[in-house]
Amino acid sequence: MVTFARFGYRKTSMEEVARAAHISRPGLYFLFSSKETLFRAAVTQALERDITAVEHVLAATGRPLPERLVAAFDHWAGRYIGPLARDVSAVIENNPDLLGEIAETTPRRFEELITEAIAAESGREAAPLVAQTMISASIGLKHQAATREFYLERLEVAINLLVR
Repeated sequence: MVTFARFGYRKTSMEEVARAAHISRPGLYFLFSSKETLFRAAVTQALERDITAVEHVLAATGRPLPERLVAAFDHWAGRYIGPLARDVSAVIENNPDLLGEIAETTPRRFEELITEAIAAESGREAAPLVAQTMISASIGLKHQAATREFYLERLEVAINLLVR
């Protein structure tokens, strides 16, 4: 993902990816038949890792809900803040046609997980709107934040306002 982020999808060569992975180009082609297949696998792995981390954080019901929500958003979006991290996020967002359904299913799953966590504490009625508002706040903050710390600080304020 770092190589794709550095050069962008179109300008990334399999040679560059092989070099970064410390394998030969033929070895890389043995594992992945095309750059598109490799890109899809890398993004899928990253998104699945993020969703799994979100599931684990939200399942830790011994922690206060606001704390779990901040941690969940950190796994989902916070780690994509900063110069190179922002490029990783951009290369994913700029190539949805290459990704297939994973580009839609994982964000939808993230929203479901946030909604379920809020509903368990605050009731089902308001949970979808509160979750959607948190996601909107996160997206806005992600574009404003120069650092992960700033993003998390501001997100914590927003979450505390929304789960009162």
